[in-house]
Amino acid sequence: MSAVILESSLAHYEALGRGKPLLFLHGWLGSWRYWVPSMVALSSSYRAYALDFWGFGDSDKNRERYSIDSYVAQVALFMQQMGLPQIPLVGHGLGGLVALHFAQRYPNQVEQLLLTNVPFAAESMSRTLTGFGGGENPAARILGRRLNEYQEVALEAAKTDGDAVLNTLRNAAHHDLGLLLEDLDMPVMFLYGTQDPLIQVPVDGVMDELEENVNILLMDGVQHFPMLEDTSKFTRLVLDFLIHRDNWDAIEVKAEWRRRMR
Repeated sequence: MSAVILESSLAHYEALGRGKPLLFLHGWLGSWRYWVPSMVALSSSYRAYALDFWGFGDSDKNRERYSIDSYVAQVALFMQQMGLPQIPLVGHGLGGLVALHFAQRYPNQVEQLLLTNVPFAAESMSRTLTGFGGGENPAARILGRRLNEYQEVALEAAKTDGDAVLNTLRNAAHHDLGLLLEDLDMPVMFLYGTQDPLIQVPVDGVMDELEENVNILLMDGVQHFPMLEDTSKFTRLVLDFLIHRDNWDAIEVKAEWRRRMR
């Protein structure tokens, strides 16, 4: 297990591979562990880091730090301590919101953003999420029997502090993703599973309001964990985006996913 001390608290992370660094940020349900298949697939070309937010995985639990702002500060301290320069961020759900806020606050430290299953607005989140009232093992409570389909999530699900999920879900209900995107000029790629029962695909018309540096791709037949449900296709898209950045026409749109058109 790898860890660093940030503001007198232990923050757990893992790293795989050699090459250019990038950082994976997990969502509300899980920890660093569900990024392992993607980290392994990218390890020949990238040094992939995955960090546990406060209250998740093996990072310390501290209810005073369960907010999106605190996680932004955690990422900033982690990157500073690890000596990470301007790098790409890959975020899922909560991790995507943290990545967006981090990019707004520290734009010179973010090269590009790939964000999957991130709610565009409060109404994008299912009642299962917005109605979560806290308690132990949030992933089991929210996913139910579907948790067994995601071994990497189930392995560490019981480690999550329910208050970390509850508090940051409340944070998410008040964010304005459109305003965040207005301030960003780095390439931003959104990816959504069309069958996700927790986060809805952005409604028609959203693309019309986005800047040219932002794009949205849809993966048909995929639910909330595209990095687990179809690792090869997910990592291929990540690689395409890392290589081609904002040259959207060069990013291959396979039969398994489709671009949300402007």
